Amino acid sequence: MDPALRVTGYGVIDGTGARVRLVEAGVVSPHVGALEVRLAQLHRAMADIIAQTHPDVVVIEELYTTYKNPGTAILMGHARGVLALASAQAGIPVHTIGHAHVKRALTGSGSARKEQVGAMVAQMLGLRDRPRPLDVSDALAIALAFHHRKGRGSLARAAAPSKVS
Repeated sequence: MDPALRVTGYGVIDGTGARVRLVEAGVVSPHVGALEVRLAQLHRAMADIIAQTHPDVVVIEELYTTYKNPGTAILMGHARGVLALASAQAGIPVHTIGHAHVKRALTGSGSARKEQVGAMVAQMLGLRDRPRPLDVSDALAIALAFHHRKGRGSLARAAAPSKVS
C-alpha cells in the first residue's frame, strides 16, 4: 500500500512462483474533514478491502520524507498506523518496504521514474496499460516488489496500500 490521507492507492495480487495476477486495485479517498474522521474512513476502507480480498500479508511503503516536511511525515504516520491497525485486527501480518527497493526490484534502478515503474507493473501483470492513477500503480509496484523479495514462491496473496500524503 502507498498510504495517504487524501488518496490511498491499493493493489491486491495473487502469486505463486513466477505467476502473478491482479486480483483488485483502486483508491480510497476519505472525505475532506477533521483528521480523526478521515482516519476512521481510511481504517474502515482498509478493513473492507481485507474482508473482501483475504490477503495473506499487507505491505506498506516505508515512511520517507525530508526534514523540511515534518508535518507531512506526521500525517503519513497516522495513515500508516490505521492501515496497520486494520491489518492487525484481521490477523494479517504487515511488512514494510522502501521506495528505492521497490524501484530497484521492478526496474533494476533505485532512481527509476514513476512512468518506468508503471510500465513494469503493467508488463508483470499482463496489463495493456499502466494502472491509473499513479497511486494504484505505486501500490501494485509495492506488492510486486515484496513478492519478488520473498523469492516468488512463498507469497499467495498480498494487499498493498500506497501513499500517505
